[in-house]
Amino acid sequence: MDYRLLVYFLAVCDELHFTKAAEKLGISQPTLSQQIRLLEDRVGSPLFQRIGKKVYLTEAGVVLQKHSRNVFHELEQAQTAMNELQGMQRGRLRIGCSGNHLLTSTIMSFHAQYPNIELSVTELATEETKERLLNNRLDVGVVFLPEEDEQLHCIPLYTERLVLAVSDRHPFAVQGVKAIKLEELVKLPIAMLPGKFYVRHMIDDCCKRAGLTCTPIVEMSTLESLLQMARQNVCGAIVPQSYVTRTDVNSGAEQCWTLAITDPVPQKDVGIVYRRDLFISRTLDAFVRQVTQDFQDAMTRYGESTNEG
Repeated sequence: MDYRLLVYFLAVCDELHFTKAAEKLGISQPTLSQQIRLLEDRVGSPLFQRIGKKVYLTEAGVVLQKHSRNVFHELEQAQTAMNELQGMQRGRLRIGCSGNHLLTSTIMSFHAQYPNIELSVTELATEETKERLLNNRLDVGVVFLPEEDEQLHCIPLYTERLVLAVSDRHPFAVQGVKAIKLEELVKLPIAMLPGKFYVRHMIDDCCKRAGLTCTPIVEMSTLESLLQMARQNVCGAIVPQSYVTRTDVNSGAEQCWTLAITDPVPQKDVGIVYRRDLFISRTLDAFVRQVTQDFQDAMTRYGESTNEG
């Protein structure tokens, strides 16, 4: 089967829109449609169907998509193995993470050591990272660890806890309150991430186990936007403790005060994930080592600062 036809096919799979896929490939839409018809003739079955203005994969299309991604995965693995013969002078890593703050320092230090390695970091929900790993669209992820998965290898890094952030003008900050029970938290006006994010799952699961309900007054899709709500004293914001400790959240005029959440503590392990059948190149191995070392150092510094406080 023609390699080029599979490239065209996967582009349409990704976009589910022939015009957008053609623009992505740099060809005309009629040319793309003709090439897809040629591929359908070769496999002997329609690969896409139109319902109204929308494009969907047929059952045959789903099967071909899975095997096509595996073909490209194996070719990439072969290229990676051959790159090993030349050392870590070139190559790339596609990385998914549950927050760019988790990898900022790692990316800077890794790039300083290996400037010719191309790094692509995408901030995604945990389930999105997992899905892209299994579909060969990412090489490695730093996420909230999923339940035991026979297709993924997991390396724990640390335990993430959620905290409540409020303005330094909030009564909690003025009074120096350092912790809040979950049953009291749910009574407050709160900003949270949308339901697709694991941070939201953590607080919702804690509430469910405690027989409570936490309904946000606003949902925002980034941690920075949540903190802006807190800084401006609009409401409190539930954010990961790592975001507070690994970023300069109090760099502006408006500052935050954070409280631990207790009874129960919403927490979940964060770690590195990648496919079990992935070829572990020197590049990936070096990156995993760098991430692990950076988190060990960060946890040590945080522990020391906490003890000093």
